[in-house]
Amino acid sequence: MNAPTNPAPSPTPSAPTLRQALLASFVVSAAVAVVSRFAPKNYAATAVGLVFLGATWFLTIRRDDTHAADWGLALGGLLERDAIDWPKLLKDAAIALIWALVFAAVFFPPFYFGYRFFWQPSRGFAFKWPSNVFDDVAGQLFVIALPEEAFYRGYLQSALERVWAPKRRILGAELGFGWLVSAAVFAVGHVLTSPSPARLAVFFPALLFGYMRARTKGIGASMVFHAACNIYSATLARGFGLPV
Repeated sequence: MNAPTNPAPSPTPSAPTLRQALLASFVVSAAVAVVSRFAPKNYAATAVGLVFLGATWFLTIRRDDTHAADWGLALGGLLERDAIDWPKLLKDAAIALIWALVFAAVFFPPFYFGYRFFWQPSRGFAFKWPSNVFDDVAGQLFVIALPEEAFYRGYLQSALERVWAPKRRILGAELGFGWLVSAAVFAVGHVLTSPSPARLAVFFPALLFGYMRARTKGIGASMVFHAACNIYSATLARGFGLPV
């Protein structure tokens, strides 16, 4: 009699299959597109953010067999089940800010010239403040960047990297096919909410966000840099007299 063989272990709840990860991204992207279209204009961004956050919670940290850090969602311990370690939280926040400032120093200057070349503004740049600086910064950070980074870099990139193990080490970050696919899904999701081929360009900053997620093992740095990119882009639009 042949010795019994053990069946291959099935994916655990904390390790979704490729089909599950892509299906989740499709369902969430479709839900976001519907909400952004039919929600009242003044509340659409908040509603979309809640969809992303709710989906991320449901797919990740709601379960007892997983931890926020498994998905890069610990945010300095803020979302872990243990008591908050405030010195660690402040340290991680400072590190995330430093990462964002370094990336801004490297990428914002060439983006300025690329922005001018692409949009061809009819006038020179004249700095103009937003109507409410605090609301603008807080909205970009907590209503837009946090929900999108939690879902696309926290859930989706983490899930895809468990399917396609990263095989390339680039400047200290382990990157692979999951990094590229999560950036592509991010770009397609933006087109669904605002149909325009130009929206596909967010694929390129998404590669930077994904790199930061892989390099720092969390979404804090990518969240801050994501918000900074949005604020910078809006600042350029106002300064050149283009629609924000």
